Amino acid sequence: MNLTTYLRKQGYDLIKGPVRNHGLLQLWLKRPLDEAELYYAHIDHAFQSPVKLRKLTKQALNIDNSVKNNYHFHIGLSVLNGLLHSLGVAGDFDPSGSLQSGKRVGLSYDQVISTEVAIGNVQNYLMIADFLHPNKRLLKNANRNNLLLITGLLVAKNIQIEIETEQQIDSLIKTEFSKLLRGKFKLDLASDKKLVMSTDDIGSFPIAVKAHRIDFDGGQFINTTLLSDRRNLL
Repeated sequence: MNLTTYLRKQGYDLIKGPVRNHGLLQLWLKRPLDEAELYYAHIDHAFQSPVKLRKLTKQALNIDNSVKNNYHFHIGLSVLNGLLHSLGVAGDFDPSGSLQSGKRVGLSYDQVISTEVAIGNVQNYLMIADFLHPNKRLLKNANRNNLLLITGLLVAKNIQIEIETEQQIDSLIKTEFSKLLRGKFKLDLASDKKLVMSTDDIGSFPIAVKAHRIDFDGGQFINTTLLSDRRNLL
C-alpha cells in the first residue's frame, strides 16, 4: 500500500522537507507564490475564544511497515538525504561512490500516533473568536485567507528504510552506511542486494499533517477548507 496515497485519503500530507517543527494547532502563513512559514506557535497566541479546543490522541490505524513509499533509486536517495538531515545525521549518500546504481528505496514508519482536533470544534472556536489584541497585519492575512491551521499531526517512533541495489552489498558498502548514519540506525541484510535500516530511537518524529485554510471575509470567520491538495503547503 502506498503511504502517500493512504494518508491523503485520510486528509493528511507527508512532510517532505527537512524542517520538522510542526505542531498541533499551529498557525502557518501562506501567501501566494511564497513558501509557508510558521506564524504562531499556537492558535491561542493569535485568537481568544471561550470554546475549548480538545485534542484527540490515538494509535494511527493501518500505518506500519507494510504501508510504504517506494522511490526510484536516485529520487529515493534524495528523499532520504532530507530525512536524515531532519534526524540530525550530517552528510549525504553519494550515488557516484561505491553505491552507483540501484533499483529502489523504500520508506516506511511504525508506532505512529495521531493527534487531532475535530474540525467542528475548530469551527465553533473560530465562530465566536476575537483577536487576542488589535493586529492589523493578522487581520489583513485573515481576510486574504493566508492562514493555515494544523488540525492533525502524525508522529512516528520508528523509521524503516530499504535500499535495493543492482549489485551485491559488500562489507565496504555496509561500513560506509554505518559511518554516515552514526549509529542512529540498525543495519541488516534482507538479501545480498537489499539493505534494511531501522531505528526506534527518534522520539516523536513528525511525519504528516492535516491542515485547514481559514476563510475570513471582512473580519468575519466564514469557513475552513481541508488542504490535502498535492501542493505540499506545509
